[in-house]
Amino acid sequence: MSADAHAASLRVFGFWVYLMSDCVLFASLFVAYAVLHAHYAGGPTPPDVISLPGVLAETLCLLSSSFTCGLASLATSGSSRGGMLGWLAVTFALGAAFVGLEGSEFARLVREGSGPGRSAWLSSFFTLVGTHGLHVCAGLLWMLVLGIQVAFKGLRSVSAARMRTLSLFWHFLDVVWVCVFSFVYLAGSLFAGGPSMGSMPNG
Repeated sequence: MSADAHAASLRVFGFWVYLMSDCVLFASLFVAYAVLHAHYAGGPTPPDVISLPGVLAETLCLLSSSFTCGLASLATSGSSRGGMLGWLAVTFALGAAFVGLEGSEFARLVREGSGPGRSAWLSSFFTLVGTHGLHVCAGLLWMLVLGIQVAFKGLRSVSAARMRTLSLFWHFLDVVWVCVFSFVYLAGSLFAGGPSMGSMPNG
């Protein structure tokens, strides 16, 4: 194996290790949410604050971006710089729309007095959903840097490798979001959960 091939295999292995660590991170956040989701401290419950139409719009943006990211990766494999940059721009726009919608949702909750300090449930909600949102922002920055590199330096083998890694990362975020949507938003909008902390006896 050549030195370049060995270095490339090490980068791929390192990225898979990172993804596994991210799986552990999100699994821990889901466990924390499962433990705290019924502790409302006398405050609002999930059905009181969750707006499914807005979340459905977020989901549509992110899932569509996964498809366009796959098209960008295919264009990269076909050595089509224009196709890669075009589909990457569409993916970036959809991801930015997702972040904007999520930011609007967070701002609305804070305005309504349902910020992360209101209850244990809201703390776990903001932490889980916000962590995913930060990962999406990191992916958008990655797209921007990669797009600039390809635009000015052309579609090189290293750019193709970075695009494949980016695509893997972006699809991973979509899988995490499907779990967030199912267990946090969809289930939360239908079931308020168990007793709140405010209804529990003292001592």
